[in-house]
Amino acid sequence: MSASGYPVVVPDDRYWQQNINCQHACPVGTDARGYVRAIARGEYDQAYLIARGPNPLASICGRICAAPCEASCRRGEIDKPIAIRALKRYAQESFAQAHADEGALQLLADIRNAAENRQNLLPDELTAYGEDVKRHGTAVAVIGSGPAGLACAHDLALLGFAPTVFEMEPVKGGMLAVGIPDYRLPRDILQEEIAVIEALGVEIRTGIQVGRDISLTELHSQFAAVVVAGGAKRSRSVGIPGEDHPDVLGGVEFLRAMSLGEASRLGETVVVIGGGSVAYDVGRSALRHEPLDVSQQARLAGGTRQVYLCCLEALDEMPADVREIVEGAEEGVVRVNSVGPDRVLIEDGKIRGVRFKKCLRVFNEEGRFAPAFDDDDTLDVACDTVIMSIGQQIDLSFIDPDRDGVTLNERGFVDTQPDGTTAWPWLFFAGDCAYGTRLAIDAVAHGKRVARTIADRLCGIRFEPKLEIDHTEIEDYAREASFEEIERRELPLRLPDERVGPGRPEVELGLVEAQASIEASRCLGCGVDTIFNGDACVLCGGCVDVCPELCLKIVPIQELAVQNNFDPAAFGYSDTDSAIIKDETACIRCACCADRCPVGAVTMERVTFCEVGS
Repeated sequence: MSASGYPVVVPDDRYWQQNINCQHACPVGTDARGYVRAIARGEYDQAYLIARGPNPLASICGRICAAPCEASCRRGEIDKPIAIRALKRYAQESFAQAHADEGALQLLADIRNAAENRQNLLPDELTAYGEDVKRHGTAVAVIGSGPAGLACAHDLALLGFAPTVFEMEPVKGGMLAVGIPDYRLPRDILQEEIAVIEALGVEIRTGIQVGRDISLTELHSQFAAVVVAGGAKRSRSVGIPGEDHPDVLGGVEFLRAMSLGEASRLGETVVVIGGGSVAYDVGRSALRHEPLDVSQQARLAGGTRQVYLCCLEALDEMPADVREIVEGAEEGVVRVNSVGPDRVLIEDGKIRGVRFKKCLRVFNEEGRFAPAFDDDDTLDVACDTVIMSIGQQIDLSFIDPDRDGVTLNERGFVDTQPDGTTAWPWLFFAGDCAYGTRLAIDAVAHGKRVARTIADRLCGIRFEPKLEIDHTEIEDYAREASFEEIERRELPLRLPDERVGPGRPEVELGLVEAQASIEASRCLGCGVDTIFNGDACVLCGGCVDVCPELCLKIVPIQELAVQNNFDPAAFGYSDTDSAIIKDETACIRCACCADRCPVGAVTMERVTFCEVGS
């Protein structure tokens, strides 16, 4: 503020979005700093409700989310980001323990009753429209019970529709149930979350494969709308000699067999080809493999002894999450970097190994995927089983253009708009099959968006996204002692030799209350801001003097005008005016400036924003 009281800068909506980085980075707009600070205050139920509000799969994301919020956390610019994902898990576990005796219906009622604002389970706009629709019974079919399908069905039910989910697998959850190992995502957690969604009125039918048990045309005749939300359930092939050998497996197919307890023969030495997180899921699952004989009755002695993970990328280029790489190495996955598969070596009908060529580069000068190899520098890795995990692809073979009247493009997809619409007014696509493979939280966000699109198409319920920002002054604002010095609390893990034992126990153990409280106290509270009242400010410089991060300074208005290319006179400034400027990226919300101000010109205010109708 200038001494005359004129604002130097009037921030627009983007300022608040970009300054509250964690919430802005979350595809569903979860108020991460909100539930983290609630944990710091000991308000654990409220923390879960804040996390659960925009995300019907919050419990699952507390375990498997890639956490883009953490990558954007401003605390990471000081030392290390807040362990946001671990704190979300703690909020879920605390809530579950407090409500352990309740069934899904009662749990849903508790969540509904406790919802206090649009960040919780029933956003204002959904509540209002749900009352208008009065469960009018419009039936919607959703193909696939993965994150996109579940999120879409969840919000459709809130809006008053009657969604029925068709899942081809014998279990609910889609790729969450058959594509993510249970040592990362326990199945009871997944099924409990799904039970709450079902309690809303969502029907999930398992073991029904569209295209085999029912056609897309039949679904169209029975439902007002059809949402295709199947995941990427087919492994990509490399196209090398020997790849068609029966002991060369697909990574996605192998994970599915492991999840469903189906027989899967692995040799003593396995080569996994790929460098992503799914490749590590495959490699670590191979170490946990308990082979069955062909009758699936008697267990064979022993199991996989060695797993090699071979990839094009150098270590610092690998797309896998760092924690996957570290945990995989602890468990015994041997990493071989900068190699590309040339052929599967077969002798007497059996796999003897894989020949690799040295990879000189993965991307060209334009940053495009264009690996280059040294044909004279080869490496043979001995093995008896090969698992390909170089990517996944969508399977839309259940769509028959002649029968269903739906046209596939040259890539085998249905052309889809960002809101999930297609050229057919009754047909919508959500998640991976709409835009390609992304994070689970991206699929949740898109499933929710498609639900709103359907509400518009079928009932004229239009959601106009509008950013709402609220300011609330915090009286008696205080921070935890020395919060800026606390080091990040990493999630505790089982010892490596305990992880691959019988039962495939969960690797991450979760935080206890004291650990969660301390970690949550590290949050800078980006949702709290220092508000300067230019009318009251006397430019004494006290706030500048006490700022521990040196993020405040007083400058002549002329200097600020030159730096920001504006005319001071146009804003009513005189040549003698001065201004206090603040570096938001350095501020830690310690309130030293507010405490020091002799005239009360600095206040600490909580800033919240959300997109209504998004």
